Amino acid sequence: MAEPELYFADVFARNCTSRGVLENVAGKWGVLALAALNDGAYRFNALRRRVDGVSEKMLAQTLQALERDGLVRRDVQATIPPRVEYSLTPFGAAVSGKLVELVELIQGEVDKRP
Repeated sequence: MAEPELYFADVFARNCTSRGVLENVAGKWGVLALAALNDGAYRFNALRRRVDGVSEKMLAQTLQALERDGLVRRDVQATIPPRVEYSLTPFGAAVSGKLVELVELIQGEVDKRP
């Protein structure tokens, strides 16, 4: 009997699922949403105000993709009206921490430019 093949994530491979996750994280709105959520849980409209310039539609699509990828948790609280909060999963917190480092590096260097 042949041994089962082992598969390893390779973002450089065209059909690797990790590439899709990277695309969702590295897109403009993905970076900003994850960096904002690094500060803690947000309700949708508060997050939309924090990520200035994002449309309601784009933020909803971004959050859905990040939730599907296991980076964001959507918590619906049984109140009237329903209260929905978005927060980071442990995986999302790890990714967000790296993104915040990148954001801070870029902001610091932009301030130094002539």
